[in-house]
Amino acid sequence: LEEVMPKPVQDTGSILKQGYLEKRSREHSFFGSEWQKRWCVLTTRTFCYYANEKNKQPKGTFSIENYSAQLAFHLRKDSRKRCCFELICPGKRTYEFTAPSPAEAEDWVNQIQFLLKDLSSFTIPYDEEDEEELYNDVDSSGSVNTASCNTTLSKDEPKVKMEEEDIYEVLPGKQPNKQ
Repeated sequence: LEEVMPKPVQDTGSILKQGYLEKRSREHSFFGSEWQKRWCVLTTRTFCYYANEKNKQPKGTFSIENYSAQLAFHLRKDSRKRCCFELICPGKRTYEFTAPSPAEAEDWVNQIQFLLKDLSSFTIPYDEEDEEELYNDVDSSGSVNTASCNTTLSKDEPKVKMEEEDIYEVLPGKQPNKQ
């Protein structure tokens, strides 16, 4: 159940990198593993691969959270060995890829590592759709929104009247100016 339900390419969220890679198939033939050309798309949370860039339905999709990306020259013995990289996660499937060039393989690894570092940081996830709900402490009627605030005002609490002069804080050692 490691794989996420496939989604059409336009619904995958923010695309960080995309392009053709060769992906090593899981099934091994008589001649060894087969490398298949796939259109690969890296988004903020998932890695998807398609038969080609025009396909709407991915052949595979997985969450990249907890994966690590690294160059893997051992995957091939031919002239393209310096173009290989892999995505590894303990207890999950390892994905192996060949990029069109060594520089492109390095760029894929760097993009994925940057994204993984961001996912593992202590920042609060930000979702544009939830922006108003997360940051709007007061609804349109002016009352406290209890969904985003743990404390509510009690009707029984006494109301404190403030005089106009009392709105400024008096600093230690300073006397307020009386006019």
